[in-house]
Amino acid sequence: MTGRPERYAALLRGINVGGSKKVPMAELREVMAGLGWEDVRTYVNSGNAVFTAGRRDTGELAAELEAAIAGRFGFTVSCLVRTAGELRAAADACPYPAADTDPAKLLVLFLGREPDRGRLAAVDAAAYAPDEFRVGERELYCWFPDGMGRSKLPGALETACRGTTVTGRNWRTVTRLLEMVSS
Repeated sequence: MTGRPERYAALLRGINVGGSKKVPMAELREVMAGLGWEDVRTYVNSGNAVFTAGRRDTGELAAELEAAIAGRFGFTVSCLVRTAGELRAAADACPYPAADTDPAKLLVLFLGREPDRGRLAAVDAAAYAPDEFRVGERELYCWFPDGMGRSKLPGALETACRGTTVTGRNWRTVTRLLEMVSS
C-alpha cells in the first residue's frame, strides 16, 4: 500500500440489475483485494464496497477498479470512488431532512464530476412534481414523496448529466456506507 492508508467507498454503476452484468460480491471482493486494497467489504448485491488503500486520487482508483472488473468479467462497469470524508461531506450537504425522511424516498445521484448547472437548469422540475431535486457539489439529491418506483426524474437528470458517470443510492445505502467507511 502506497501512501498513508485511507478508507474509500466504491460505487459501481448498473451491476446485477435485470440479469445483466452479473458481479458476485465475493468475486468483487477478490478483484479489489487483488489490487492490493485491504479490509474490502461489500454491501448488498448492487455494487457498493468499502476498502482501505494508500492515499491516492479517487479517479485513479476508479479507473483501476474498472480495468480489473473488465479483465475479470469481460464487460465494462463504470465506477466512482469517494473518500470517507467526501462521502461524509455529501451526506452532510443533503438539503432534505434526512433524519425525518423515509430513506427509501431519498436518493443521492453520485456524479463523476461537478454537474453542468446550465443543463440541470433546463430540466423542467415542475414536469416531475411532486418529485424534486437539488444540486450539490458532485451529487444530485432527489426527493420522491410518493416513492421513486415510477418516477421519470432520475432518467431526466442522468440525461442532463450526459458525459459523466451517474449512479444512484437511496439514503439507507448512503448511511450504511458511511457506517462502513467509519468503522
